[in-house]
Amino acid sequence: MKDWPLFEIFIRSKNGLNHKHVGSLHASDAHMALQNARDVYTRRNEGVSIWVVESSQITASNPEENESMFDPAADKIYRHPTFYELPDEVKHM
Repeated sequence: MKDWPLFEIFIRSKNGLNHKHVGSLHASDAHMALQNARDVYTRRNEGVSIWVVESSQITASNPEENESMFDPAADKIYRHPTFYELPDEVKHM
């Protein structure tokens, strides 16, 4: 058996919601990862959509650079939706 790549699995539980990371698995390719993710992570109809991403393709921010990465957003309050009132009918916002 070859060393199969690691895939990260993301599931959307309902239409309109975000995909959420639910775990990882090894597979020979993306198609196999998708099939295995369906079998492992949606056995009880938990999802409406599955994404699989090879772990080696994910680029993440460096925790040591958090200050320079995230602080500039703090001085732009207009980017935060704190000025809007949403009606009760709006779900999952």
